Amino acid sequence: MRTSGGGAPGIEVAGLSKRFGSVRAVNDLSFSVAPGRITGFLGPNGAGKTTTLRILLGLVDASSGTATIGGRRYRKIPRPLHEVGALLESTSFHPARRARDHLRMVARAGRIDRARVGAVLEVVGLGVVAKRRVGGFSMGMRQRLGLATALLGDPGVLILDEPANGLDPQGIAWLRELLRYLANEGRTVLVSSHLLAEMAQTIDDVVIISEGQLRASGPLSTLTRQVRSSVRVRTPDADRLTELLRPRFPAIRRLAAELIAVDGATPEQIGPVLAEHRNLIHELVTESTDLESVFLSLTGPGRGGIAADPTPPGTAPGPAGPAVVAPPVPATGWTESPPP
Repeated sequence: MRTSGGGAPGIEVAGLSKRFGSVRAVNDLSFSVAPGRITGFLGPNGAGKTTTLRILLGLVDASSGTATIGGRRYRKIPRPLHEVGALLESTSFHPARRARDHLRMVARAGRIDRARVGAVLEVVGLGVVAKRRVGGFSMGMRQRLGLATALLGDPGVLILDEPANGLDPQGIAWLRELLRYLANEGRTVLVSSHLLAEMAQTIDDVVIISEGQLRASGPLSTLTRQVRSSVRVRTPDADRLTELLRPRFPAIRRLAAELIAVDGATPEQIGPVLAEHRNLIHELVTESTDLESVFLSLTGPGRGGIAADPTPPGTAPGPAGPAVVAPPVPATGWTESPPP
């Protein structure tokens, strides 16, 4: 349960740009993240997501523009561990330190009640291995410890980069429930992930970027409605059908030797062409419009490819400003074999 008072602050990114030498990692990026909702921050590898999050957390300086939490830069927040919880790396722990001692160290540095350590360890399902050294943890266990660190200060804002990495299916389902619980408490939750199918079940809003630029933002339900329909056609004469359809539907994707996708079309529009030219078909179906199709339509070839997202030398690798919360969400129990 939320113990800190007041409503959670929102996140605002306005005109944000960042260059690393000749490489523009972020280019005039603007979006907002509202309290009480889970926002997915999505983009191809190298799109600029991690750079944006590092700027938001004060780990990297922007070339221009602003990234603020509740109207303030992270470095200007008086008690950041109590306001912002972050997970950027799941490997930035001292391997010889015990999980409980790692959290005690963070709690002491942030002037957080030591009792929170045990509470968050139970929330993330690590209570039974609290005395084990982190060096023996699996990736999933390290990820849970990173989440515990982010929850330590009962923050109103959570910024999580790939929080499901290393979790098994049961752990991913648990994480989904935890994030929903936190958002329902009124917290601001920003999640970056490559797991599109999982994000589709988790998020309320979405921000999609590519080559450091904004491609779309808004409620997921609205974005999926805005994407044009697409028809998948399986035919042994795919080359000929492509030439017949291209004048009217230029957005044709070749999915396989005998499979094409015609964006912006309906079966009623394609059917007469097939009949007139006597094309043999094995399949004609309307593709569902989901998060994956939205993502691919906005970031696929010709819509923004891969851009570099370098981390400058000397940049701290670990999470900045972890914070603590111990919501009474039951962990689903241990889903991996604990280390010996």
